[in-house]
Amino acid sequence: MSAASTITSHVDATWESEVLPSLMEYVAIPCVSVQFDDDWKANGFLDTAVEHIRAWCAARRVQGLTVEVHELPGRTPLILCDIPAFMPESLSTSAHDTVLLYGHCDKQPEMTGWRDDLGPWKPVLENGRLYGRGGADDGYAAYAALLSIEAAQLAGLPHARCVVLIEASEESGSPDLPAYIDALADRIGSPSLVVCLDSGCLDDQRLWVTTSLRGLAGGTLRVDVLREGVHSGEASGVVPSTFRIIRQLLDRIEDAETGRVLLPHLYVDVPADRRAQIRETASQFRIGDHFPWVHDHVEPMETDPEEQLLAQTWRPALSYIGAHGMPDVARAGNVLRPHTAFKLSMRLPPTCDPDMALQELTNALTSDPPYGARVELLDPVCGPGWNAPEFAPWLEAALTDASIATFGQPYRAFGEGGSIPFMGMLGERFPEAQFVVTGALGPGSNAHGPNEFLDVPTARKITAAIAHLLHAHGTR
Repeated sequence: MSAASTITSHVDATWESEVLPSLMEYVAIPCVSVQFDDDWKANGFLDTAVEHIRAWCAARRVQGLTVEVHELPGRTPLILCDIPAFMPESLSTSAHDTVLLYGHCDKQPEMTGWRDDLGPWKPVLENGRLYGRGGADDGYAAYAALLSIEAAQLAGLPHARCVVLIEASEESGSPDLPAYIDALADRIGSPSLVVCLDSGCLDDQRLWVTTSLRGLAGGTLRVDVLREGVHSGEASGVVPSTFRIIRQLLDRIEDAETGRVLLPHLYVDVPADRRAQIRETASQFRIGDHFPWVHDHVEPMETDPEEQLLAQTWRPALSYIGAHGMPDVARAGNVLRPHTAFKLSMRLPPTCDPDMALQELTNALTSDPPYGARVELLDPVCGPGWNAPEFAPWLEAALTDASIATFGQPYRAFGEGGSIPFMGMLGERFPEAQFVVTGALGPGSNAHGPNEFLDVPTARKITAAIAHLLHAHGTR
């Protein structure tokens, strides 16, 4: 049996017999990220998820494997797996040559709208899809990383030293990860290849590699005009509505008719190679068709495929992801509310400075408030985007070979609209490293939303592809 056949057969069999049962148990754990669970330590769900994944990793048949859980004071825990190089002396690379593989185990909150027979903590395997929160984003990553190394070794394929990091705060913007990167710097070393298994794909027919990610800035915009609610008949026409004030403030940063962000410094020049990549991808793929539109007559903000991809990857975009101060409509009395708050999420172009963007956003929203209202941007957050360095010739060839070996077609590259703060941080920390950012979040997978699912056949193939990439890196 060839090495490629050995990898494929082992990965497929292990996914069926060992990965899926464990991953389904993980999906059932309501380990929402710290931003959404102030009592996460007392509740214990994150610790349960970390221990569950640690135990599975520790049981792998990987030469020299060590698995540790680190927990800095006041921080979420982190799993570190260390695997020494697996190669004959004649191919031995530098002792400092390392591959860093990354994933996370915290989850977004439940959200409403799940199918009646599904639920966020109810793992359901149906037609090759594993439904439930966190399977695709990003619980499978630890399984795929360790299994890819195991498969490479079983096939006799050399690889360099590997370090697997599984964090537990990514869905909160990875606030704890920089501290671990510093504390474990000697253990991590200087990776020459970083593999991130937390991204997506435009179809399930090939390996997709993400070449850019958007940054993020935001917070909770709160407007107060009263100390308490008052009768709307008595006060309306005299007391300004906090909702109307928020509308005025939002008009400073977004064109209400088109959705275009009005803050000029949040725009960047799109690199020529990314424009060419977008043009090529847009000629073959449409990104808007898979969204669950309420009916066929709803129109996307952009209809041209190339403009859609540019809007999704290299332009700022504002989302309103939460509100406070408004009672449920069924219990809304005739009361002029004292405050209104909206949670804002501004996605930034990959090369936009997030600190500058947050400052411009804050200034625009809080300066010279209408009617002298009290206006605050609470809990401000920001994180960097990321633009991948040019692929080295060996990696370009390896990506093509790995995709053909596992999917039967060459790989494709595209930019993602999401944010992985970890990537921007690592890009700055390891400027000489090559990066492979990939994942199984395909069209319709609906990460963060209801009915989230992992496409299991795609995840299996990605696992096998990573085994081939590790070998190509170790023997480059």
